[in-house]
Amino acid sequence: MRFKRLDLNLLVALDHMLELRSVSAAAEKMFMSQSAMSNALTRIRTYFDDPLLVQVGRRMELTPRAEALRPAIRDILVRVEATIDTELEFDPAGSKRIFNVLLSDYSMRILMPHVFAMAHEQKASVGFNLLPQTGTPYTLLERGEVDLLVTPEQFTSKDHPAAMLFQDEYVVVACKRGAYADVKMDKSTFEAASHVAMVPPNNAGAVESEILGVAGITRKVDVTSFSFSNLPHLVVGTDRIATIHKHLANIVAERSKLSIYPLPVESPILKQMIQWHAYRDLDPGITWLRSLFESAAKRMIEHSQNQ
Repeated sequence: MRFKRLDLNLLVALDHMLELRSVSAAAEKMFMSQSAMSNALTRIRTYFDDPLLVQVGRRMELTPRAEALRPAIRDILVRVEATIDTELEFDPAGSKRIFNVLLSDYSMRILMPHVFAMAHEQKASVGFNLLPQTGTPYTLLERGEVDLLVTPEQFTSKDHPAAMLFQDEYVVVACKRGAYADVKMDKSTFEAASHVAMVPPNNAGAVESEILGVAGITRKVDVTSFSFSNLPHLVVGTDRIATIHKHLANIVAERSKLSIYPLPVESPILKQMIQWHAYRDLDPGITWLRSLFESAAKRMIEHSQNQ
């Protein structure tokens, strides 16, 4: 299809090249030969009268024109995909749709078992592709690469609709057989202890580190992990402590023999949100997915409070 003498199929190729900054990588992603992708780039350069991608050393860089085109092209493609993919009705029991969900390992641990259980109860035949949290998760949402974000409020985008899924707060956990099994967990005790902490992968932010930093608290961290959900298990059998979410602590404390203490500083309530692309707002499949996650969150909270 052509629009104003431009083959619109070239926009898909250009989108991949601008994102990956590589002709060969874009060709591989589109299952094309490198020569065919190079030919597509030549045609696009001719149309826009701009090189778009230029070799700088061993890398390809975007020209100013390409940088200006990049968000507009992605927006066009996401809009088209949303229009074509949207079903008039959605039957989870008969659908083979695969939903891409971006979330942290914390949300995966406490929430997803309830999501899967409720999907099973509805005899849903859909699939789920769970993707790791990133520093700017809404970027993947805007590119149409994920259907749903599960993320703290501060990592959502103001350009897309969102809803609060559940609230949480931070607590301190320690091994019941360790030095901090039965203590007053005040600020001085907290700072004197050895800590296990999570260092977020993919340049994602650590919310608890920001909260403690604002409160003027310095932790003595001698163990770091890439996984939040594993922190409580890493203090078992030691004299270390960890700062984790209360819902997570409630789920694992009894089995892992942990003592739970309030965080020794005031901290804001954590709002865990779900967010979806504005173009998918009327997508019946996304509407069902949102309802599923909201129902699962309510069940998760009840389960956490009854531990």
